[in-house]
Amino acid sequence: MARTTTGGGGEAVIGRSTRVRGRVSGDGDLRLEGTVEGDITLRGDLTIADGAKAASNVEAQAVTVGGELEGDVRAQGVVHLESGARVRGDIQGESVAIEDGAELNGRLLVEFELPPELGGSSGGRRR
Repeated sequence: MARTTTGGGGEAVIGRSTRVRGRVSGDGDLRLEGTVEGDITLRGDLTIADGAKAASNVEAQAVTVGGELEGDVRAQGVVHLESGARVRGDIQGESVAIEDGAELNGRLLVEFELPPELGGSSGGRRR
């Protein structure tokens, strides 16, 4: 089982020629340029660079995808799909930004406040 961690809260990089099979976790940020097959859990931010591939369920502070991701995303902050990104899975985050040219095959699970005249919260609860 492979495990990548960062102790000082800095950024770790999984390079283009690297393939990781197993769970990846850490306290800092991670930039994926290679391939990961296994869940990714971070206290920091995750960037899946253009050309990178992840077959992973992802939990992180914020997630940016420029490459390919097959799995669900849970972020405390922003999920950003860059042009050319391909995601197959559900996305849950505080906010989601999808650039032109990005592909998403899944559901967006985002809570937001509707204006009072439209019923208040989007969480499915009536006030």
